[in-house]
Amino acid sequence: MRCDDVAPLLAEVVDGSVDLDPRSSRHVAACLRCQAELAQYRRLLRTLSQLGDEPVAVPADLLALIYARLDAGGTGAPWARRVAYAGALAATAAGAAGAIVLVASRNRRFRLAS
Repeated sequence: MRCDDVAPLLAEVVDGSVDLDPRSSRHVAACLRCQAELAQYRRLLRTLSQLGDEPVAVPADLLALIYARLDAGGTGAPWARRVAYAGALAATAAGAAGAIVLVASRNRRFRLAS
């Protein structure tokens, strides 16, 4: 038995709609990965049950508001674009520095071996 065979059933096991066969139960009892996934499903179910049944008020024009925001190009947070741009530059610089160090160390080894 493999985790890939049991994993699709674990959510249904937690909510009680499916019982595992003995072979799958033995796998889950011995597999830490499947046990962790079961624990996550149990936590999720517990959290969802704490939310309650209160209805959420959704604006009638929600879709129009979303489309308007998308058409505006996300002008509400210009700093976010700058942060992303700076992060990309920093990652590129770090990658270039790593490549330079790698090339320099390889050239040095070849010179020492000669």
